[in-house]
Amino acid sequence: MTTTTHHTDDQASMWPTPARTTPRSLAERPLKEWPLRERPVERLYDAGATALSDAELLAAVLGATGATNPVALAGELLTHGGLLGLQRLALEEIAHLPGMTRARAAQVKAALELGRRVILTNLDERVQIKSPADVAHLLMVEMGSLDQEHLRVVLLDTKNRVQKVHTVYIGCLNSSQVRVGEVFKEAIRINSAAIILVHNHPSGEPTPSPEDVLITRQIGEAGKLLDIEVLDHLVIGQGRYVSMRERGLGFPK
Repeated sequence: MTTTTHHTDDQASMWPTPARTTPRSLAERPLKEWPLRERPVERLYDAGATALSDAELLAAVLGATGATNPVALAGELLTHGGLLGLQRLALEEIAHLPGMTRARAAQVKAALELGRRVILTNLDERVQIKSPADVAHLLMVEMGSLDQEHLRVVLLDTKNRVQKVHTVYIGCLNSSQVRVGEVFKEAIRINSAAIILVHNHPSGEPTPSPEDVLITRQIGEAGKLLDIEVLDHLVIGQGRYVSMRERGLGFPK
């Protein structure tokens, strides 16, 4: 599946620089034998968070006791689907993974939840939407880890600034179950100028279904009658998304 994304120079600057990999000779040794400057916490201070790999950042969260090598433990945790995979796992599931304890599992879950809340907090800063990538940046981490389908509506003002993200429906999307009136109810209440539909596929595959196309077309037609523009419909998978407008699915070409 090939997804289409467009990044402005400003957007590109938000992405971290590629992180280095830990030398194999160090990764196989207990952390107490590592040079001080190579340990995750020291590297965090010296080089900054964006310079660390996912494993190093997770190791800094886990800490170390005795001969434990938290980088190796973090690397093992990330084999379970990466950060999104860990987000999907229940707390008790993480606690029962090799090398983990209840306390360490709680540390991991707390760190992931803080990251999720930071993303949601951005919505209060009236983010301006300029491309499908902006919407994906706001919602993909959280929605990509949901185990049920959620249909959400991003409500926008006349300058395409986010007013609110409203959950309309939870469950398998079906045109007979999703009421078009409910999609626009909150937009009408707060006088939104436009909306963007977003829903997730728990399977991780973001390819729109025929049902997704039908729902998009129905909602777009209703928006014209209400004078509320439907700008796009994003389908989010695991680490990927599809803009249905860019694909010409459910929108006039």
